[in-house]
Amino acid sequence: MHKYFVYILECNDKSFYIGVTNNIEERLGQHQEGLDNHCYTFSRRPVSLLYSEEFSYINDAIAREKQLKGWSRKKKLALISGDYDKLRDLSKNYGNPSTGSG
Repeated sequence: MHKYFVYILECNDKSFYIGVTNNIEERLGQHQEGLDNHCYTFSRRPVSLLYSEEFSYINDAIAREKQLKGWSRKKKLALISGDYDKLRDLSKNYGNPSTGSG
């Protein structure tokens, strides 16, 4: 059985990086080492792993990565902190300009 992970890193500039991998420990090390100077995280190291989800199918992991990349920072923070009530509220208010959550 294969394992795939969607992960959220926090960079030293407080921005988030979201990616997919089949080996989260190795991938985190690659981000920390700065092996690819074209990678978003290269100039934003060190990075911290804040969140990960495991999937059995790569297509599911890629779909989740795309979903998370489309979320607002507030929604990502709610997910990271495990505040599912806030996450649900932010999702209900998606696109409502008065909430600032879109």
